[in-house]
Amino acid sequence: MSSRRSAQSSNEAVRLTDSQILQLLSKLQQLLPEIRNRRSNKASASKVLQETCKYVRSLHKEVDDLSERLSHLLSTIDDESPEASVIRSLIM
Repeated sequence: MSSRRSAQSSNEAVRLTDSQILQLLSKLQQLLPEIRNRRSNKASASKVLQETCKYVRSLHKEVDDLSERLSHLLSTIDDESPEASVIRSLIM
């Protein structure tokens, strides 16, 4: 029962006003290339959230692709080469 109460207290502490939600949506909208590059700055909240999900998924895919490329690159070069040293310095 106490965990239910603490969860309920947490939810109450996190409630946002409509104004705060609009501000957050506006900030998200500014971060999204798909929406930011449109002529009209108007987008529904659901569209902003859908585009945010889509953009985050694309970023995850890009990170995965780059990680794979880096792994492949590291497996093809000599550990003692200058290239390997440069790559290690970049990823540390």
